[in-house]
Amino acid sequence: MAGDIVGLMDAPILLLLCFHKALRVELTELRRIAVEAAERGGRDDGFVIDIRQRFEFLKLFYKYHSAAEDEVIFMALDKLVKNVVNTYSLEHASIDDLFGSVFHCLDVSMNDSHEDSSSPFQELVFRIGTIQTTIFQHMLKEEEQIFPLLTQQFSLEKQAAYVWQFMCSIPVALLEDFLPWILSFLSSQEQVEFMHCIEKVVPKEKLLQEVVQSWIGGKKQKYDSGALGVQFRKGLGNYRDIHKMYTSEANIAENQQFAEIFALQTGGNNPVDGIQLWHSAITKDLQVILLELYQMRSLNTFSDLASLVIQLNFMADTLIFYSNALNKIFYPVWNELSKDSSLPEYAQFLDERKIEGLQNLLSYKSHIAIPLKNYVEKLCGELELFLSWIDEHLTLLQKQVFPFIGMNCSHSMQQWLLYTSLKLMPLGLAKCMITWFAAHLSEEQSKSILISMNLEASLANKPLAAILCEWVRTSYSGKISTEKFKRDLQKFFNSRCSFLYEQIKEETKLSKLQLDMQHYNRSNSWQLEDNSATKSDMHTSSSASESTRNYDTSYNSGMNLHVLLPQTSNISSQISYHSSASNNATTFSCLKSTPMDHILVIHKALMKDLNYLVIASSKLSDSIAFLTDFRYRLRCVRLMYQMHSASEDDIAFPALEAKVDFKNISQSYTIDHKLEVEHFIKVSNILDEISRFLATLSNYGIDTPDHREPKYKQLCVKLHDTCISMHKVLSDHIHHEEIELLPLFREHFSVQEQEQIIGRMLGRIKAESLQEIIPWLMSSLETEDQQSILSLWRKVTKNTNFDEWLGEWWGGGKVLHMDKVAEKSNSLPWLTVEELELVSKYLVKGRSAERDGSFLKISIENSQNRTDLSGNLLLASKEEKLKENQQKEKPLKCVDITGEVDNNRDDERTDFSALADEKEKGSAIHEKLRDEKDILITSQEELDAAIRCVTREPALDLQKKSYIIQCLLTSRWIATQKKLQSETEPTEEEKVPGQFPSYRDPEKQTYGCKHYKRNCKLVSSCCDTLYTCYKCHDKVADHFMDRKSTTKMMCMRCLIIQPVGPTCSTPSCNNLSMASYYCKICKLFDDERQIYHCPYCNLCRLGKGLGIDFFHCMICNACMHPSLTLHSCREKCFEDVCPICHESIFTSSTSIKSLKCSHLMHSSCFQAYTFSHYTCPICSKSLGDMQLYFEMLDAYLADEKIPDEHAGQTQAILCNDCEKRGNSSFHYFYHKCPQCGSYNTRLV
Repeated sequence: MAGDIVGLMDAPILLLLCFHKALRVELTELRRIAVEAAERGGRDDGFVIDIRQRFEFLKLFYKYHSAAEDEVIFMALDKLVKNVVNTYSLEHASIDDLFGSVFHCLDVSMNDSHEDSSSPFQELVFRIGTIQTTIFQHMLKEEEQIFPLLTQQFSLEKQAAYVWQFMCSIPVALLEDFLPWILSFLSSQEQVEFMHCIEKVVPKEKLLQEVVQSWIGGKKQKYDSGALGVQFRKGLGNYRDIHKMYTSEANIAENQQFAEIFALQTGGNNPVDGIQLWHSAITKDLQVILLELYQMRSLNTFSDLASLVIQLNFMADTLIFYSNALNKIFYPVWNELSKDSSLPEYAQFLDERKIEGLQNLLSYKSHIAIPLKNYVEKLCGELELFLSWIDEHLTLLQKQVFPFIGMNCSHSMQQWLLYTSLKLMPLGLAKCMITWFAAHLSEEQSKSILISMNLEASLANKPLAAILCEWVRTSYSGKISTEKFKRDLQKFFNSRCSFLYEQIKEETKLSKLQLDMQHYNRSNSWQLEDNSATKSDMHTSSSASESTRNYDTSYNSGMNLHVLLPQTSNISSQISYHSSASNNATTFSCLKSTPMDHILVIHKALMKDLNYLVIASSKLSDSIAFLTDFRYRLRCVRLMYQMHSASEDDIAFPALEAKVDFKNISQSYTIDHKLEVEHFIKVSNILDEISRFLATLSNYGIDTPDHREPKYKQLCVKLHDTCISMHKVLSDHIHHEEIELLPLFREHFSVQEQEQIIGRMLGRIKAESLQEIIPWLMSSLETEDQQSILSLWRKVTKNTNFDEWLGEWWGGGKVLHMDKVAEKSNSLPWLTVEELELVSKYLVKGRSAERDGSFLKISIENSQNRTDLSGNLLLASKEEKLKENQQKEKPLKCVDITGEVDNNRDDERTDFSALADEKEKGSAIHEKLRDEKDILITSQEELDAAIRCVTREPALDLQKKSYIIQCLLTSRWIATQKKLQSETEPTEEEKVPGQFPSYRDPEKQTYGCKHYKRNCKLVSSCCDTLYTCYKCHDKVADHFMDRKSTTKMMCMRCLIIQPVGPTCSTPSCNNLSMASYYCKICKLFDDERQIYHCPYCNLCRLGKGLGIDFFHCMICNACMHPSLTLHSCREKCFEDVCPICHESIFTSSTSIKSLKCSHLMHSSCFQAYTFSHYTCPICSKSLGDMQLYFEMLDAYLADEKIPDEHAGQTQAILCNDCEKRGNSSFHYFYHKCPQCGSYNTRLV
């Protein structure tokens, strides 16, 4: 559906896709222009002004588009399909903040004193790219999820009504620009579809159709959007040009004639004098409402409260738009005309702070817990303050501003000002306001207003002037009845005070229908007044008023609150959140409270490395040294994010949606996961392009900084731009997930249920992935968070062998605190000669680097990463970084695995600087470290420095780095263990039995045995004999071989005994692979089957791996096929033995049969057992549905005769199936359960 706007006649709601297309094209064009400006360099104020105007209009357009979705479309959809639209409303708010970053860049560009500087323009490109990426993804998600639901759930009439409500809620001055601007981006065919759809959306009233057509007609050409919406955004602009237009010689005669006619027909009044009538009406009604609130408070009756709140909402909206007209239209005129006099200037009529308290009370969610009596008390207080302030300012307007304008502006200009100010109001609200205002006018005043508007038609949009006149005429004549007007108000403003109905119903015991009837029938001063006998006679009934249905407009108050008073609209979110804590951002200070906070820890690690990617990508153009580490970190983040997203989509989110109240709540995040993969692909593709470019230069021998410019810098800028956009999209996704979803897990899932979810998520991660994730995760987290996540993992995997695997793989490393695991482990993974050389090499490098201080530290501390209002990272200057790094008294809280060089160590080792020959010293240290005993005295600082050397080594790939780091971390522990057993180690090489090759085939072409295809034999640690595999050993020996304690193997090509490894270490074999699969823990080699090592079973099993064709159940402690996701769990059930053959089920390689009673046996044993038995050998329950067999027994017993001496006797029995006691008729063998009819019983 993305971008498809054909078929608007069949689905008018798809008109919003035209808005999407306009946004896409305009943002793409703006970014192209910014890129060209950045490439040109230099200062261009004209460009900055132009692009700022275009972004101001685009922001206004997007805000109204988002407000329409939040307040109109989403609210309607949420009533039919729950939990879909919350996320999109959160995204609207975060996207809106991004425009501020663009304006900040433009301000910097204007104030930049460097004439040839292009950096502000380059920063502008980054900001526009971030907006573009974020909005494009948001719109793609809407087109994939929201719009199909809209077309399915709403009829054509409903869709048209919502689009019309949207149009009637946008100020007329903006709608005049919005529609032709959108039309300019459409093809000819799309324009035809658009026009037909508009005709269908607009009510079948001639004047309304003409008004809308006047907005679109004659403006189909594409033009500069920088000039659009200026009147609404900035007001009149250059007043002198407008004043000159109305005082030119060509218009003097026309203006004089206009003034004479107007004075004759209106009694000599100026057009702006009519505003005083409006002031009187608004003041009077506010005072009446306040009096009624006083009366309500004193009588303690609140049945009419909802009606008063609706009236106040209408009055507040009207005043907001009137304030906007004063600020944008009349005050600029006053200030311009009063420059030559001593009159004061005015800048703003309605301060947001003056109306904020009142709006908070009128909004629907800020006072749910307040009793009605207290609410009315607060409302009276706020209205008193507001009314006194309004009265003061309206008096000022009537005495100074409008009389001065009337004396200094021509009549035609006054009319133009009134007309323009009215266009700043939405069409729907304008009709309500005119209807309300006309009811306060006398017959003479109404005629004067009509004459004024008719004269105006020659100066302005005739269709709009005509419909405004028609509304005045019908309102005064009484064709719009009091009841009809009230129904319109209630329809427009009911959503903003819907909370009152339930509260009033609860406190007054009245139904909503009764409240509505009271609302319509109550007699108070709000009724449209009868100003003349003629007017009262012309009032029509409610049924008659239906004849004016074609004149209906619509309006949504919340839309304009979003745009004009965003602080107030933040409180009034109609779409409910299920969690009381969901509106508060989750902080990391609340970690370790529940198992699902495991996700928060993952998020924290992801965010740290996303920050790193942004910072490092900005430095790549200056230093190529970051490239290898950047690629490593990107791979880790991508791997972790993809696994985390998959586990959320397949496990956590379905568990949440299984709750009835939360269906559909996670679909938006699932779409996010799918789209966000593309960002990682883009970054990886740019990295590959950089690598290919550098490789090309290296092949030609010209890899110098001069040759790398400018293409290399261009690629780095592109990479940085993509990283910033990816950071923004992913950080918003994470933040919204923590706000909306995680609180639901805490509140609606027990601790045990949360642990099961985490267990299922971990059960999909294979050992190889864990071996990459754990070091990365530990390096990205503080010590407290490390302990938190490991404690949770151990708790979740308590029924498994995860601790054992962790100890054997990590070797009791310091970071994981695996001392207990090391004590329980019987296997000692000695360092091979190759591993010892690697450890020695990097310990030497680490000591040298620590002494020379040659490594650059990159600190990712949050205190050093500043963000602006849009969430973009601001990089501190090099001087600031250096200054912060010199403050040693402030310890780093969150340091990268690359770490920093300890400066104190440099001071302690100053004696090394006296050595003249550094190479000789390094060689001596290297020779000394070849003895494993020296590893025992290695300090933790030296070990950390060695690890930093490994991570900075450009020649090593990711797998090799992980392998060397593992060797370094385990070296001291292994050396300690080896020292304890050194006395028992053989000192001389002896001839080992079985030192000859074995073959799988008679032709002796393939090495191995009948169990495994492999190129090596293993030296059993128990009997010091060579066997091809452990099965061959167990077949001939009287004991079992402990594979994990095996430390030596024999290559069957060279027959040399050597440490166990994936390849032969003998030079003559040229790294011959022992098998395609090798497990370092199980010492398993195989060259023909797919095998994986399960970190929770801590065994090798047949299959492709966890998360592919198996998952591990943490309760049963077993690897299972995905089809068994829903199964009956029994704690550690796979650690039993088969009740038939008594072989261990846990270590068995044959298929297992799960019985109905949850006991297990081998499938082959089950098949043989069921030839003669139908009950479980452990609990005696039936193995399946035995109903047919029991019916056969019924038939058999019916024909059998019982001896007379036993006739009528009964026997007490216990049923093995239903576990209930009962009595059964006497029989020698068969006794039927009277409860369930089973014959699986026994006598008691």
